[in-house]
Amino acid sequence: MELDSTRLETYASLYVIRGEPHRSGTCVNLSAKELFVGRMTNDDIPDLAFSNAFISRKHFMIKREYEQAVLYDLGSRHGTEINGNRIEPYTPHILHSFDIIKLAKGMVVIHFSYLFADQTLEFEPVSYTRQGDYQESGFSINWEKHECYVDGQRIVMSEKEYGFIKVLNDHANQLVSFDMIKKTVWQERSTGDDGIPDVSMDELNALIYRIRKKYGKDTFTISAVRGSGYVLEKE
Repeated sequence: MELDSTRLETYASLYVIRGEPHRSGTCVNLSAKELFVGRMTNDDIPDLAFSNAFISRKHFMIKREYEQAVLYDLGSRHGTEINGNRIEPYTPHILHSFDIIKLAKGMVVIHFSYLFADQTLEFEPVSYTRQGDYQESGFSINWEKHECYVDGQRIVMSEKEYGFIKVLNDHANQLVSFDMIKKTVWQERSTGDDGIPDVSMDELNALIYRIRKKYGKDTFTISAVRGSGYVLEKE
């Protein structure tokens, strides 16, 4: 889905991580002065339309102001969250690359970026779990002791598991790049000319596989952005 190409050149993009009726990874290029997001009705179809009943007909808009994308919640009934924080209606919020926009308590999740405006990203759901506080969902972490409890069972975290979960938790609701993960989790590894530890994607994938198997595939709400990194979704 793209805006009218006869308008201004693309300056940023939205990527739908989830939200009916769109396929995960759907890209909407931002080029017009204004873009409206909301719920489709018989009388109105916004520029980016969702079918979820908890989305307002005119939920939010993004305006191009001085070469920046500025988001305004249009007084939506259930609000708009950016990186886990609910924003005030009709108040400008300047967007930045990797911002995560949530609607309807996470039933709709959108990734914003200036960096990938000319690419098509693919979002791979690693696990979509129940939302809410970890304590309420039978899960808690003791960061000092490097251990966690899942449904009452104590699980000791390895250094690699701890490093990966910690860096995602510290940047919850934001995209954490592969490079940041490698620097954080594999600090002991020798680095190349770019300063990034020499870690293969096979090693990273194997770590995630172990985490899902050890802690349960429904413990963490993590989305993978192919070619970029991971997002830990938290309320």
